Amino acid sequence: MSDSDKVKSDSENGRKPLSLGRGKDSGTVKQSFSHGRSKQVVVQKKKKRIASPAPGKPAKAAEAGPSAAKPKAGPSKAAELAKKLGITEAELRARQAALKKREEDEQKRKAEAAAQEDAQRRLKEEQERRQREDAERAEAEARKQAEEEARKQAEEAAARAEQEAKSAKNDRKSAKPAERADNRAPGGRDAPRRNEPTPPAPGPDNALSELGGRLKSKKPKIPDAPAKPARTRGEPKRRQGKLTIAAALDGDEDRQRSLASVRRARERERERRMSNGRDNSEKSSREVIVPETITLQELANRMKERVADVVKFMMKQGEMMRANDVLDADMAELIVEEFGHTVKRVSESDVEIGLEGPEDDVADMKPRPPVVTIMGHVDHGKTSLLDAMRSTDVVSGEAGGITQHIGAYQVTLKSGDKISFLDTPGHAAFSAMRARGANVTDIVILVVAADDGVMPQTIEAISHSKAAGVPIIVAVNKIDKPEADASKVLTELLQYDIQVEAMGGDVQAIEVSAKEKMGLDALTEAISLQAEILELQANPDRDADGVVVESQLDKGRGPVATVLVKRGTLKRGDIVVAGSQWGKVRALVNERGQQLKEAGPTVPAEILGLDGAPEPGDPFVVVDSEARAREITDYRIRMKKNARGSSAAKASLEQMLSRLKDGSAEVSEAPLVVKGDVQGSVEAITQSVEKMSTEEVRARVIYGAVGGISESDVLLAQSSGAPIIAFNTRANKQARELAEREGVEIRYYSVIYDLIDDVRDTLSGMLAPEKRETFIGYAEILEVFNISKVGKVAGCRVTEGVVKRGCGVRLLRDDVVIHEGMLKTLKRFKDEVPEVKEGIECGMAFERYEDIRVGDQIECFQIEMIERKLEATV
Repeated sequence: MSDSDKVKSDSENGRKPLSLGRGKDSGTVKQSFSHGRSKQVVVQKKKKRIASPAPGKPAKAAEAGPSAAKPKAGPSKAAELAKKLGITEAELRARQAALKKREEDEQKRKAEAAAQEDAQRRLKEEQERRQREDAERAEAEARKQAEEEARKQAEEAAARAEQEAKSAKNDRKSAKPAERADNRAPGGRDAPRRNEPTPPAPGPDNALSELGGRLKSKKPKIPDAPAKPARTRGEPKRRQGKLTIAAALDGDEDRQRSLASVRRARERERERRMSNGRDNSEKSSREVIVPETITLQELANRMKERVADVVKFMMKQGEMMRANDVLDADMAELIVEEFGHTVKRVSESDVEIGLEGPEDDVADMKPRPPVVTIMGHVDHGKTSLLDAMRSTDVVSGEAGGITQHIGAYQVTLKSGDKISFLDTPGHAAFSAMRARGANVTDIVILVVAADDGVMPQTIEAISHSKAAGVPIIVAVNKIDKPEADASKVLTELLQYDIQVEAMGGDVQAIEVSAKEKMGLDALTEAISLQAEILELQANPDRDADGVVVESQLDKGRGPVATVLVKRGTLKRGDIVVAGSQWGKVRALVNERGQQLKEAGPTVPAEILGLDGAPEPGDPFVVVDSEARAREITDYRIRMKKNARGSSAAKASLEQMLSRLKDGSAEVSEAPLVVKGDVQGSVEAITQSVEKMSTEEVRARVIYGAVGGISESDVLLAQSSGAPIIAFNTRANKQARELAEREGVEIRYYSVIYDLIDDVRDTLSGMLAPEKRETFIGYAEILEVFNISKVGKVAGCRVTEGVVKRGCGVRLLRDDVVIHEGMLKTLKRFKDEVPEVKEGIECGMAFERYEDIRVGDQIECFQIEMIERKLEATV
């Protein structure tokens, strides 16, 4: 029934509906609801309230009518208050309204705060109620679980009692078979027995039992059985046999143990064994090897302890650690001693102990050929002399006619004696190579040109030889030239403590000519004589060791190292450790490219099979296993990385502090990527460019390696903004294309002179030009003119020299410089002139400066920018 029908029915019953009085401004509005319902609503327009009388007036004045509602003449209290405050009545009412609004806002804010506090309180109560309910629920579940456990234990106890009763009954049956046969009913095995109670009558409990329920009932009383006889040997044991249907129906066989019982027994046995094992391990003390650093898990494994026990011990000590955390030696020692073991401290460097093997016995020593190093200044004929002795053309194989890496050769003389030669470069960049050659040699041949005399690299070779304690044989070369003077050379050598036999010393001096092959026999005889005096011996019947002379990365053969064997014999298949590289020797090649099966003492050979190119000068040794070789190389790589990181950080910190202290500008740096044919060349280039560095510019090799230029080298150069310096190497096709796309410059060199000169020119271009100031003249201010749109202009006379437009000026007042700047305007009358000579008057204006006075002096000068260059190092 709709609302309208309801109103209609109420009116018919004599009851009028409640409604508002309808005035002239009232009306009805029909409202529609869901399901077709509607309702008429009376709407009345609210009349505007007439303003209330002024404050303080009686209410009757408002009810008196229109005539009485009119205010009396004169100002109201609001107007008087506004006048008293010095504001208008409208402003006063606005202030009152603002105060009222603020009070309402304050009340609203208080109500919101109270509502928020109430909501928080309700939320807290709700949380407490939930926590209480959770606790009650957990307590109920625990109580229920305890009751369930108690019920299970009671059931198990009942089952065990029932099982014991059955076993006792079976024993009694076996003891009295005749009695058991008499008690059996004639109806068969299903008949009730005499001593057993009759089954109860069917009832509700029995029905529940038949449906699978379990009831607790009192156990029937069993009469006292006679004493159990002793079990004979052939009698079956108690609880033996399987549960079958016949046995279950007959009851003659005992039931087997339950699966849960077997599991419990096994679990108890396992726990007993584990506890016994732990007790034994705790009682036995072990010797634990503790290195400088070790992980917690590795330490537990060495102690034969559980990692969890070690972690628990560390937690008791206040250290939260995991199995992979690293411990230092002191902490590891504390843990080992706490667990009852003994500690044996070792160091990481112990892996190299015994690497070189035992000392040789004197009885095992045999004579060996001498190792001779040819040293001297560049272009003094070292390689030509060696070429003449080997009767091969080695010079043609070197670019520019100079040797740029160490060559190792063995020469067989006419007498059958052998001599191993090392040819070192004479250029200043290869100082490290010459030092290496002097350290691995027995005799040094100092080659000095008869027409050139003692040169810087000759002096350096003498110092290297003396530092190594190696005897020297002086070979005065190029005596076939007309300007040759051998006596002059020998005299010059006296000031460097080289006194030849002709001058009363003990140094042999031989005059030779490599070009004409003169004096070669005398030189070889001098070498043999010196070798006899030295009595050189070595033990060939042992594992080989020696030194790496040179290394390179061959495209077809991989890493190749040129080695010189000092002791023992190097064979194919030996496992070699050379510096931080290791490998198995796949091939041995001599300087002529011939394959060798073995290399004895002082025999130079190239070995193939290393996993990388070792550093020249690194010692090599043969080890017994790959594991030992890998352990040694890992340790050396780690040590090298740590040393490189610490030295770089130290250098950068020192440089930064020095720059901050001096207040100097930052150093301009030129990064380079160097690729060379051999490791010695890369080393020489790196040292040479770093020697060029000054306080303003510096060349830094960010990466240097042997081998051809690859795409990774181009990407490295592109990311660091460095050019690629290629020395006797080339880039492959992919690297060239990538370099063209990325704009990376690749410079190819075959002579180290050109490479060093180009790098020096590049660094010279990075130097800031030098400013040089040149005085040109003086001028005196005679008058100061103030010209609109121009500013102040000085009327001057040139008193000395000349004044040029755009030159630098200094304004002197009482011989004190008060301004330094540039000359903006130079005029002669109204014309702009390029210069004004001495004795002529002119007008001058300065750039951004107008504080000029009569009598000031103007000093004029010019600044010249002079290009600077790096000085060449000798």
